[in-house]
Amino acid sequence: MLFESTRQTAPAATAEEAIAAGLAPDGGLYVPQELPVLDIGHFDGVQSLPDVATRLLAPFFDGSTLAPALGAICSEAFDFPVPVLPFDDSTDVLELFHGPTAAFKDVGARFLAACMSRLPRPDGRELTVLVATSGDTGAAVAAAFHDRPDLRVVILYPDGRVSARQAHQLGCFGGNVHALRVAGRFDDCQRMAKAALGDAGLNTLVPLTSANSISLGRLLPQMTYYAQASLAHWRASGTRINLVIPTGNLGNAMAALWARAMGLPIGDVRLACNANRTLPDFFAGDVYRPREAIATLANAMDVGAPSNFERLMSLYRGHVDGARLAGFAEAVDDAEIADVIRRHASRYLFCPHTATAMKVRERMAQAGDRRRWTIVATAHPAKFDSVVEPLAAHAVPVPPALAAMLARPSHAEPLAAEDAALREWLLQPSMASTASVLRTRPSLGKIDSTAN
Repeated sequence: MLFESTRQTAPAATAEEAIAAGLAPDGGLYVPQELPVLDIGHFDGVQSLPDVATRLLAPFFDGSTLAPALGAICSEAFDFPVPVLPFDDSTDVLELFHGPTAAFKDVGARFLAACMSRLPRPDGRELTVLVATSGDTGAAVAAAFHDRPDLRVVILYPDGRVSARQAHQLGCFGGNVHALRVAGRFDDCQRMAKAALGDAGLNTLVPLTSANSISLGRLLPQMTYYAQASLAHWRASGTRINLVIPTGNLGNAMAALWARAMGLPIGDVRLACNANRTLPDFFAGDVYRPREAIATLANAMDVGAPSNFERLMSLYRGHVDGARLAGFAEAVDDAEIADVIRRHASRYLFCPHTATAMKVRERMAQAGDRRRWTIVATAHPAKFDSVVEPLAAHAVPVPPALAAMLARPSHAEPLAAEDAALREWLLQPSMASTASVLRTRPSLGKIDSTAN
């Protein structure tokens, strides 16, 4: 299988080329030239996440040098549960926060790291994995790539716009992981990362790749939990699963839409956003208009210019009306987020992001929708203790792996929200070789991905 850029002016790439590059040379995002279509019978006899993932992803790696290792990659990456739990008579919760950093980003990050560590680098030079994060992606990537030889991680996050525990996670690894707190918004971090990845001269001096949801190696594995959940739902009920997905940069939602387009038994998909209205306004009929992000309680979704919008339009061949038929998006404000967390605290603790999905589900029920829906829980509430605990009126238990990270010292360097500032930082002689850092600095140890 070959992959093309959403902007269609770059050469087609193999799976390993697309994963290694992160961003296409023309600045577009890689998408398969044609999505494979698999019937439900293709998954007969498989139930575990690694087995479902291996069978689902095999067509994408057909002909790739990674194909022989795909089963081992999936077993290595997906070693924690993604359970679907009943909430009430018509609502289930797909919990994606049981990985090492207590967020759904662990799924894609661990798969990407397992792939990248197996890709040869003919020139023998270290590869820098550049990631912009609105809260959870950076920690997942750091945990997945920590101490992997010849790989360096550089995390950009908006200073003061992530939770205290998220910020601590980002800076607690050391070794080959560097955290940069940017004096700006997530959209600034995302713009800076894209500029660096698209700078041919910089990439000649400092080989770069991406670990954001713009990376094909992040998006492909995220389809797997939707595949597993939809197959289990179909086998139990004979009906398609309906999903409410919290989204900011649109990556998690695109994974569900790709899985549905491949033939998995997924029904309707609804997107839950916070007060950043770029996607809700588009799905309501307005012209797509990126804007500056505003800060909300659901900070990981504070995105005004969702990168994966290009993939949405690519899936529907550029047809705006077709893209709008993919589902709909609704905005949920901070007061509604707080209300959901408060009302349900004695029964289930929602993180602020998952609370947006629960609110959208409640609106549908109030409008008379009696179908069964599955809301997607994207992060553990303990990551947002300063928001959740006052509303719940009790402490949130901290998963062991997260507690271990919070017990470590944490450090992040300040950086201006300017493309040139990141370029200069990446070109520092002291940053030229993580290998020397690893030789002189003791490892903090691997994260136990099964601890929670």
